[in-house]
Amino acid sequence: MIRRTASRCFAIGLLAVTAALPARAPAQAIGVTAAQAERIRTTPVDAAIKLVSKDFKFVKPGTLTVGQLTGYLPFAVVGADNKTLVGTDPEFAQLIADSLGLKLEIVDVAWADWPLGVESGRFDAALANVTVTEQRKKKFDFSTYRNDLLGFYVKKNGPVQQIKTPADVAGLKIVVSPSTNQEQILLRWNKQNIAAGLKPAELVYYDDDAVRRLALQSGRVDAYFGPNAQQAYEATQMGTTRLAGLFPGGWPSTAEIAVVTRKNSGLADAITYALNVQIKNGNYGKILARWNLSSEAIDTSRTNPPGLREE
Repeated sequence: MIRRTASRCFAIGLLAVTAALPARAPAQAIGVTAAQAERIRTTPVDAAIKLVSKDFKFVKPGTLTVGQLTGYLPFAVVGADNKTLVGTDPEFAQLIADSLGLKLEIVDVAWADWPLGVESGRFDAALANVTVTEQRKKKFDFSTYRNDLLGFYVKKNGPVQQIKTPADVAGLKIVVSPSTNQEQILLRWNKQNIAAGLKPAELVYYDDDAVRRLALQSGRVDAYFGPNAQQAYEATQMGTTRLAGLFPGGWPSTAEIAVVTRKNSGLADAITYALNVQIKNGNYGKILARWNLSSEAIDTSRTNPPGLREE
């Protein structure tokens, strides 16, 4: 999702209101199955390989070097063997590398470092849960692979049944991360509800995921509004929460998550083609399904589609 960092001048111009990720945690925190730890593999796709520019220089010849955030389920965590990364992004990176006839090497990267890492050529591409924005497209190319969705999650057997409209949050206590897309959405909804004579939602902020989970289960808060991917996987593994409402990350505008490459480097079209082959042959859907992210599936990968505009 889009994330803000105040520590790097380079990033400030690229990153606006953001969807925050939870604290890093080991795979054992909410469980990874043996099947999930086995990456789905594929064979080289000649048409995709031919789309790689002859001028493109890989960081390591014969290898696709990918920068990824690690420590966040379902995106990427270190598996039970303490070395192999498991999660959606290592799997998508593997499919792309296989399609291009390349080995795969993953570089652990902090969120604030992916822009410089891509632009400087530290890695060939980044899969870091990055949303396509018009501002970012000025510096990078994008190959989309997931819809950017935000979800309201509530206690599984709690009183809140669904949240589909702004009126549904009136008077509720909702956990949200500060300086995020979802916070801005709730603030706009509060203005709308107050104008309509309804009570505003009370926004609650927790730094600790464990505290947030306890508050929701004890009834101190009514819902959590955050990135759908993590919460969908957590709901499946823990069985204590359920989805009450799903919204695009750029509400009311739609948004997509994409693989990031250097601008005009000659790699984006090849990655987009490779992803579309995997969408058509079913591998793409299998990865999303095994991590409970089928709701974020796209029908077609696109290179540099319309992106969110910063406000």
